[in-house]
Amino acid sequence: MAALPVGINERFMKLRIPLSRIRHLTIISAYAPTLTSPDDAKEKFYEQFGQLIRSTSPSDKLVIVENFNAMRDYSSWEGVLGRHRVGKINDNGLLLSKCAEHSLCITNTLFRMADKYKTTWMHSRSRYWHMIDFIIVRQRDIKDVRVTCFMRGAESWTDH
Repeated sequence: MAALPVGINERFMKLRIPLSRIRHLTIISAYAPTLTSPDDAKEKFYEQFGQLIRSTSPSDKLVIVENFNAMRDYSSWEGVLGRHRVGKINDNGLLLSKCAEHSLCITNTLFRMADKYKTTWMHSRSRYWHMIDFIIVRQRDIKDVRVTCFMRGAESWTDH
C-alpha cells in the first residue's frame, strides 16, 4: 500500500515509507523561517522540529530535507557538520543545536565536490551562492548515504 504524505502545517510535511515488513523510512520536509523572521517564530519552528523527530520511531531510517538558512563553523559541531560546507557563518544556529540534540548529521557537508552541487540560492545583490538546503540523517545512518548534491535549475515557483 502506497504511503501518503501528511501535512503537519505550512512548514512541515512527513512521509513514512515501508522498506520491509519491519523497517521504515520517515522523510520530513521542512521550511524554516528566514534569518529576518522574529525570534519567537524561529523558536516555535525548532520546537515543532524537535517534536517531529521525537515522534518518529527510533528504529526508522530518518531523512530530513529542505531549507534551513543556517550554517556554522564545522569544528564546533563534530558529527553534525562535515568539513565541506559553503558560505559564511550566520546567527541561525538553532538547526545545529537540534541536530546535536537528536544525533543528526547534515550530509551535504560531508562530501567534497564543486560548489555548484552544494549551493541552491544566490543573493540578488551580492550574486553570491549560498548553501541553505540540507539533507539530514541520523548519525548512525551516515553509512547509508553515498553522496548528497543538488541540481540547480529546477523549474518551479521558488527562488532556489
